[in-house]
Amino acid sequence: MMKKIFVIDWIMIAAFIPSLCSGIGLHIAGHEANHEVWHNWAVSHVLSSLLFLAASILHIKTHSNWYKSITRSGIGHKSRVTVLLSIVFMAVVVTGIALLGVEGAGSSVGLWHYRTGIAVSVLSVGHLLKRIPSSRSFIFRSRNK
Repeated sequence: MMKKIFVIDWIMIAAFIPSLCSGIGLHIAGHEANHEVWHNWAVSHVLSSLLFLAASILHIKTHSNWYKSITRSGIGHKSRVTVLLSIVFMAVVVTGIALLGVEGAGSSVGLWHYRTGIAVSVLSVGHLLKRIPSSRSFIFRSRNK
């Protein structure tokens, strides 16, 4: 049986892709005059991003000991990229929530959200690719039992 963390990880991947694509679509639509198209991208982005946020919270919860060890003894040999990803992810979440209360198209908060969203996307893909070999070995060990 597949571990809960791998199920959460697959949900994260399934939510990450539409969140990324709709964010890019939303940015492109912001340069056009058609508000309805922009609105549709915005709704899609909010919904897929909320699903990604929920999966991310579960993912972070399953790794709570990793985060606790950083607060107790510092980064040490922990992945600095993962720490950076966590910090930038928080910036994306905060700016995304802030955008719900302001006129987002063309705003400075929207631009920060866009920039940090790109950074999180790049860091997330790197985070995922680095873990594929260990995930694959776990899955193959589980199947052979």
